Amino acid sequence: MIGWKRNLWILVVSQFLVISAMTMIIPFLPLYLQELGVKNPETLSIWAGVIFGANFLTAFLFSPFWGRMGDKYGRKMMILRSGFGMALVISLTAFAIGPISLLLLRLLNGMVSGFIPASIGLVSTNTPKDRVGYALGLLQSGSVSGAICGPLIGGVLAQNYGYSMVFIITGMCIFIATFVVLFFVKEQFTQVKEKEKTSTLDDFKTVTAKKPVMSLFVVIFLIQFAVMGVNPLLSLFVEELTSPATVAFYAGVALSVMGFANMLTSPLLGKLSDKKGAQHVLTYSMIGVAIFSIPQAFVTDIWQLIILRFLIGLCLGGLLPAVNTLIRMHAPSGMESRTYGFSNSAMYLGTMIGPILGGLVVSSVGVRGLFFVCALVLFLNVVLVKVKVLPAANLVFKAEKVRRKNEKVVPQ
Repeated sequence: MIGWKRNLWILVVSQFLVISAMTMIIPFLPLYLQELGVKNPETLSIWAGVIFGANFLTAFLFSPFWGRMGDKYGRKMMILRSGFGMALVISLTAFAIGPISLLLLRLLNGMVSGFIPASIGLVSTNTPKDRVGYALGLLQSGSVSGAICGPLIGGVLAQNYGYSMVFIITGMCIFIATFVVLFFVKEQFTQVKEKEKTSTLDDFKTVTAKKPVMSLFVVIFLIQFAVMGVNPLLSLFVEELTSPATVAFYAGVALSVMGFANMLTSPLLGKLSDKKGAQHVLTYSMIGVAIFSIPQAFVTDIWQLIILRFLIGLCLGGLLPAVNTLIRMHAPSGMESRTYGFSNSAMYLGTMIGPILGGLVVSSVGVRGLFFVCALVLFLNVVLVKVKVLPAANLVFKAEKVRRKNEKVVPQ
């Protein structure tokens, strides 16, 4: 198998294992806190929110630093650092003695995290430019399928073996995935020597000086903001449409069908990005998500909601892979990992702020009003892409097509 294809398939499977493992713990995190002695319902909800967000906070802060290390030592090294680090930290979580120790471990896990961003960086820099869209789309399928399976597996394991054992199994899964990467993923990496030492702020200025990188950071923030603003609050809406006894089941179905549809279309839309341009796939996919978000405010039956969530999932498959393809296209040479580091900080920021502001919107205008707000955010994001991203992306894409054409007609 060609080197880049071997790397891609290994990392697809590894990402499936890692995301499955990491999402195993999400369904029962509040229940684990109860086991650790947090009994008051109000206190429990506060601790659960803080501990869930702690991981994203430190990941947001440290992502640019690990991006710099990736440019210096290679993306594979960052995958190994993150994988073995998370395997250790998550395994230690099984021995937490209270909510404070659990919070500290979650903060530490966010600090060492970065398996997924480093995998994206390795695949994007070691894949032929005309296949990057397809590769990143397939990589996204591995992540999404893991996110679908993880909570289901975690629930079964927790019921049969207890919460602490799930953390140990999670650590083992991440360790195995990282071990496979260590021996079977080969990276073509050439270190670019820097003329002088630079700070994170200097790196940010250098990266964003190249248009339209800063706009892409804003785009990825708004995508996560809109999507994550709805997802954690969807169960409240499902509660309006079903009986209390079936809320958990249908809330899970509504989220799962969206993930399943995303998994189906990511590789297909990735291929389309390579042929027609990631900028166009991003634009029309985002319009699709925005359009299908609006009718959700008017549904009267749970199956109407599930169908609309499936349609949204089909469009979601074209968002993050397309943005990552565009970032690879415009990242300064030798600073690809740093560029992805900053973009992942933007993504983590959207993941943190989306549910917080989503909760405020729901408290003011209700869950149905939230769908309109998220659709508006996405439409504004489309305008940003049209104005700030499309012109530069079209020029680079046309130049790349000319280069490929010239390579084909060179006499043998």
